[in-house]
Amino acid sequence: MSDRISLTGISAIGFHGVFPDERRDGQIFTVDLELFIDLKPAGESDDLTKTVNYASVATAVVEEICGEPLNLIEALANRICARILGDFSLINSISVTVHKPDAPVGVSFKDIAVTIERIR
Repeated sequence: MSDRISLTGISAIGFHGVFPDERRDGQIFTVDLELFIDLKPAGESDDLTKTVNYASVATAVVEEICGEPLNLIEALANRICARILGDFSLINSISVTVHKPDAPVGVSFKDIAVTIERIR
């Protein structure tokens, strides 16, 4: 299916990481989503119940970023996928990218990100 909804740049402060200062101080995490969903029913009916509410999806992502700390952004991406697929039954598959632009890696860089995809 080629229909998709994209949400990019959802940001919040989370406390994920393996180092004590990451857990103590927190940092910005940014998430991009691609939601694969049949948009024909919504397009033909102009009915919100035939698609997903973007505000609800974004709120769920922020709740996961701000939620229980994890060591890895891979685990955060997986948790976001599970939450979105669990909460929004019309989504057939999802791609989640979690960005951690301030990761403490000891060298200069612009961004570190992981992307995972899941199919219902």
